Amino acid sequence: MSFGPPPPNFGPPASPPWIPPTEIEQALFEAKGRGDWPAYFDTLARNRVYFEIQRDKADAVPSGIYPVFSHDARTGGPVWTVYTEGMLPAPEPHRVFEWNSLDWLARQWRPTDPPVIVVNPGSPCEAFLPSAPPHSAAWTQHSERVRVLSYTPGLLTLRVGGPLQGPVAHGLACGALLFVRDGFPWNAMAYHGQGYRNERKSLRQSWGVTNSAEWQYQQRTLLALDGANPVWEFALSLRRAIARDFGGYIDTSYWRDAAAKVLRHRDSGETVIIPDGVTKADPRPEAETEARIKGVQHLIGRITRYEARFRADGILDENRHVTSVDAWDLGRASGMARWGLGARYCGLKEAESAVIEAGRAAARSYRSWQDFSAGYILGRCLHFDDEEFGEWYEDMVSAHRILRSEPGSPWLNIPFK
Repeated sequence: MSFGPPPPNFGPPASPPWIPPTEIEQALFEAKGRGDWPAYFDTLARNRVYFEIQRDKADAVPSGIYPVFSHDARTGGPVWTVYTEGMLPAPEPHRVFEWNSLDWLARQWRPTDPPVIVVNPGSPCEAFLPSAPPHSAAWTQHSERVRVLSYTPGLLTLRVGGPLQGPVAHGLACGALLFVRDGFPWNAMAYHGQGYRNERKSLRQSWGVTNSAEWQYQQRTLLALDGANPVWEFALSLRRAIARDFGGYIDTSYWRDAAAKVLRHRDSGETVIIPDGVTKADPRPEAETEARIKGVQHLIGRITRYEARFRADGILDENRHVTSVDAWDLGRASGMARWGLGARYCGLKEAESAVIEAGRAAARSYRSWQDFSAGYILGRCLHFDDEEFGEWYEDMVSAHRILRSEPGSPWLNIPFK
């Protein structure tokens, strides 16, 4: 019996081609393949370079730098291992990282340090670089030609190692305005961000968070939508009610007058339900009520002026309004999950659960990414900007435009609902 000729290939299946995690590693890989080391160095010089530090020493004296050196059998001696954004190991409780510039690495080197730096070990874009002078002087020259910034706005996506679809990706996309603003991968659930010490410093200075319990409190508060100003939501919810009554048409003067009527009614001693039955609240002093009315009417003016600017800048379509500022809390909740992980105040699973919850709450509150974005930006501006239309506003406009236009944007590739 003849079985015919054997198939042409009996060997093991070919390995799939390597997919660089981000455009940074792709640029390194291509430069290495061409033997173009100036381009390799330029890529390192314009991006963050991460390295492991000793957590116990960083916790004891946060102002110090405590790099972890290792031994590499290929060099037969110690090496300083560094990583680019897409090649970072997953966060572990006792393994933490910092980042700095290529120029800093050149200036930081001491005779007691390893003579070799290895970039992205074990990957196709790996390189062993002599770190002692005069070699390190070339790193400074490359750094002088390009500019590395702590925060370089742009859309950076993990092609591998980060979710691109599904509930986690949706929740991460709710925080994308902040991460695009700072140039971090929008879908990096395994987040290192500014580095361990800087993530802790940022949480302490901006949120008063110094431990896991305080992080959990802030995370719960944001997800419960208890952090935004209730006066903002009162004004916006009143406008929603007017829009339902009038088929979508909202006259600003009517909105202001309605706010005054509602507040006067409430402050006159409205009837409320309590566990023991029905009672009537004590009336507020008239001067206090009029001050509250004046404040809410001023807020209505601010909202309408911001919305007019939003329409001019493409954040809102014509005849559209911001329905809620819940996005201001939910976008930060998505960020808080990652910041807590970067600071090691939580683990990966806890952070992932918070991100998913933020995405689900956003889908309940809004109809589209554009509506969500407008709500987030309005909340941010009401909190910080004071109608200056300065950095607090402009950096969000830039991030919004990137997310609404670039082909790889999650807002163009992940359904909002």
